[in-house]
Amino acid sequence: MGCSPVIYLGSLWIMARPYVLLSAAMSVDGYLDDASPERLLLSSSEDFDAVDELRAGVDAILVGAGTLRADNPRLLVRSAERRRARVARGLPESPAKVVISGSGALDPEAAFFTAGPAERLVYLPTRAVEAAAERLAGRAEVIGAGDPLDVHALLADLASRGVRRLLVEGGGTVHTLFLTADVVDELRLAVAGFFVGDPAAPRLVGPGRFPQSPARPMRLVSTENVGGTAVLRFQVG
Repeated sequence: MGCSPVIYLGSLWIMARPYVLLSAAMSVDGYLDDASPERLLLSSSEDFDAVDELRAGVDAILVGAGTLRADNPRLLVRSAERRRARVARGLPESPAKVVISGSGALDPEAAFFTAGPAERLVYLPTRAVEAAAERLAGRAEVIGAGDPLDVHALLADLASRGVRRLLVEGGGTVHTLFLTADVVDELRLAVAGFFVGDPAAPRLVGPGRFPQSPARPMRLVSTENVGGTAVLRFQVG
């Protein structure tokens, strides 16, 4: 079983890590994109709006460096109404933005760093922190999370910053890291009704030793047709 998001010490509950919701859109054959330079749209407009609602309900959104480079995401809540509702609850307009990188070789002019007023956090292997902190000075806080990077240390640090719910949005390397580490609580898959079939294209996950297996399957919680996209939700732990 995965570690609990909370631990109990006497009469005190302490957040050990955030609740982790992993959200991804893929083709029927498990691809996150094709191999062309243009981004492949795998979700309907209705599903994009549903994901925006998910973003509005979390404390931080996390992606990997590969997703940042390929998609140049802003990682902001798009709906003005949802932003206003967050502010009315005493929250920032958008959740904190988090990226994991192996090297810290990130473009400081990327939308992740320049769009919106959200808090920006970069997690790296500790050995890469000094150079990345200089490169990203004034753009984000750079945090070392061990050598090699330890996802448990990353999650503990996010919890210490008040992150109770974390939305993980990819890509495949990050999905693999979180799932094999057994720290995902919920999986949301939006499945497009077509195939990609290109071995050069990125997949939902890469090779790894996954705790989720025939002996320990995930529990299907719901299925929904969202604008022609099949949305499956699983309880992982």
